[in-house]
Amino acid sequence: MKNEVCHVDHKLLKSFMIDCFRASGVPEADAEVCADVLISADLRGIDSHGIGRLKPFYIDRIKAGVQQPVTQVEFVRKGPATAVIDGHAGMAMVVAKTAMQHAVDCAKKYGVGAVAVRNSTHFGMAGYYTLLAASQGCIGFACTNARPAIAPTFSVQNKLGTNPIAVAMPSDEANPFSLDCATSVAQRGKIEYYGRAGKEIPPGWVIDVEGKTRTDTLAILEDLTKSRAALTPIGGIGEEGAGYKGYGLATVVELLSAALQQGYFLSALTGFAPDGSRTPPRIGHFFLALDIESFTDLASFKKTVGDIQRELRAARLAPGHDRIYTAGEKEFIKIEERKRTGIPISPTLQKTLEGLRDEFKLTQYRFPFED
Repeated sequence: MKNEVCHVDHKLLKSFMIDCFRASGVPEADAEVCADVLISADLRGIDSHGIGRLKPFYIDRIKAGVQQPVTQVEFVRKGPATAVIDGHAGMAMVVAKTAMQHAVDCAKKYGVGAVAVRNSTHFGMAGYYTLLAASQGCIGFACTNARPAIAPTFSVQNKLGTNPIAVAMPSDEANPFSLDCATSVAQRGKIEYYGRAGKEIPPGWVIDVEGKTRTDTLAILEDLTKSRAALTPIGGIGEEGAGYKGYGLATVVELLSAALQQGYFLSALTGFAPDGSRTPPRIGHFFLALDIESFTDLASFKKTVGDIQRELRAARLAPGHDRIYTAGEKEFIKIEERKRTGIPISPTLQKTLEGLRDEFKLTQYRFPFED
């Protein structure tokens, strides 16, 4: 099965990730959280934020000393329904889960809870944390800034991160409403996925220093770190497609992820010092939870959410399409599919997993693509 995409059971991959994190010095309970965030992305079909990021975003950064395997979650400020957390460059999934759970706990007491985070790292799929809130009868909101990637409208320099926004709320349907999207046309992780697959990206996702679109994936990934390429905001290049809207939304995320917690922002998030040495990412996040029962009874709320989803799906179809989806529905369907078929692992990622297995001497693992 070499040189082909191979599907691997999600339980095997999660167990492997836990052991890789543990071998890197992450405590067992934290390793479980980190692996759960990554495998949740893979199960939902968000391959850009799953196991493909295990090595470059987490293991390698721990090795480089810019991310701490043992996470110190420090509450530097607390109000009745608010908090500011310093993540001290630890495992952001642990920091973010703690932050969202604190927001939920506050919401259960006061109707609303909000937590701002500074000095964190990459927390994976933003929707993981909003779904955590939704599972406890809350509306969840989460956003994060990131290393520079998006060029402001009429600029060719990457200044803003992909700065995702995620919202989730429970429904009377099997799957909750769940929106999780970058404020760029495509996020860096999706370009990385194209790179692992050896494919060019579609035009319009990235511009060069002359403002022209580029599609050469591997070169783009390098040039994004050197300000020779930039992602376009939602709406695309310039104002014709209303790119200023994506630019504005990305800026809102930057403000929420830096101003409330007095954290780092924009060019300070490159991950590199002026002398070229690596530095901690110093990313900021913001989490909000609204307790639904503080506004209306939960069952009525769920029914309204479900009714809205059902009416949207019943809208007149465009020619050539057989159905309409609501936010989170495709991912819910993908979960059931991938639990049956496994997670697709590209040939490039297969080599990475074999390398980690051998490096950490995890001899108990043998993958189906090795047969």
